[in-house]
Amino acid sequence: MGINRRCFISSFAGLLAGGLGGVKTYAKTLSNAGESERKKGLKRPVEGEFEGFLPVETPDLPKLPYKLENGVKVFHLIAEVMKREFLPGYRFDVWGFNGAMPGPSIEVQEGDTVRIVFENRLPELTSIHWHGLEVPIQMDGVPGVTQAPVPPGGKFVYEFTLRQNGTYFYHSHMPMQEMMGMIGFFVIHPKRPYQPRVQRDFGIILQEWAVLPNNTVPNSMSMEFNWLTMNGKAGPATTPLLVKLGERVRLRFVNLGMDHHPIHLHGHQWYITGTEGGRIPETAWYPNNTVLVGVAQARDVEFEANNPGDWMLHCHLPHHMMNHMVSMVGPIGEMDQEMRTGMEMSAGMGVAEKGNALTLERGPGFGRGMGFGATREKNVSNMVGGHMPEQHGHAAPSMEQKEMIPGYPQDMWMPMDDAVAKPETQGLHKGWSGAVQGMMTLVRILPPEEYEKITRKISENRQMRE
Repeated sequence: MGINRRCFISSFAGLLAGGLGGVKTYAKTLSNAGESERKKGLKRPVEGEFEGFLPVETPDLPKLPYKLENGVKVFHLIAEVMKREFLPGYRFDVWGFNGAMPGPSIEVQEGDTVRIVFENRLPELTSIHWHGLEVPIQMDGVPGVTQAPVPPGGKFVYEFTLRQNGTYFYHSHMPMQEMMGMIGFFVIHPKRPYQPRVQRDFGIILQEWAVLPNNTVPNSMSMEFNWLTMNGKAGPATTPLLVKLGERVRLRFVNLGMDHHPIHLHGHQWYITGTEGGRIPETAWYPNNTVLVGVAQARDVEFEANNPGDWMLHCHLPHHMMNHMVSMVGPIGEMDQEMRTGMEMSAGMGVAEKGNALTLERGPGFGRGMGFGATREKNVSNMVGGHMPEQHGHAAPSMEQKEMIPGYPQDMWMPMDDAVAKPETQGLHKGWSGAVQGMMTLVRILPPEEYEKITRKISENRQMRE
């Protein structure tokens, strides 16, 4: 039976219009802002509340609501164990906040005083660090250094006034917990909006995971990863970003993992306008279309959406454009040597302890060790048997011929359009999902009439759910 290198198996809601008018609609229809929250007095940020900031859209992630108490914005943040479906049929055990992984986005404004009532429902101690924020030392969230660790079932109240603006994030300050998913956006809007103004503002958190076959718990010790996600979803389950032709767009990227990610946009040039240190002066902007988002960094980019189409947005590391990778190159053998599935961590994740990682004696691992078992010296293929049709007047190679080609198989084309269909994918080219895998999504720059048609459908679906 053939095994492919990428094993595939078979919401966000955008703003309904740009500018101030669109934000009024957004305030009415924002995901997860149901009647129960309104009755509790919980609020979500809307433009016009202060001097007109545009809320950030975080596809596939909720916002954390707050309650205003004597001028202080009070948030309740709960660390807990949960499940997250990266791709249809693939649900994993992760750690997150308030039922979301990554955690719900906190969105505030420069000058606000915030109080975060934190509750630990994990089975071990933890704390929360506010990455990039200039807070009093007692609020920095380093267990044992600035505060006592928060025990299971315990609470801690963080409170501080915001004296800066930009893209920041919160995360556990226990490193293995970070690798289980404990991160969320903390966006601080400026008192006066950045210039030039944008009509779309998106936030994307980049993460990576190592999950062995037949497991649901990520290996937080691993240095090799086979699932790469944006906002907790792997392509093609990532929700496309909808933009109206001619709008100015900001994308905010945050990375908390073991790898750096060169994020690339097709069809446009952008400017890097911000980091985890805040806004970059415009005189220091320069055009490019690939931004390296390093570990623990934030990067803001802005561009004019002047080229219509469905454009790829993805990490350009080749291994990060796949799902559920297994080692698949050439003939493989089941030998009683290193790198068999089910061995200790170093061998099980493809770490060669001695010699050449690609020698035949190493079994199905071939340098990654995440393959399924195989018989000795069996050529494997990710194609079904039989002959392919002729192409350009030449007969396609048979399966027997294919298996003799060095390096075959490599990539596999396996679309799953129906399994990930949602209003945001309406109108995409048939088979689009075969090209969107791993740390990938689409920026859909649409003519006004097409944009309105899709966003109308999103609104109708949301009203039906409510």
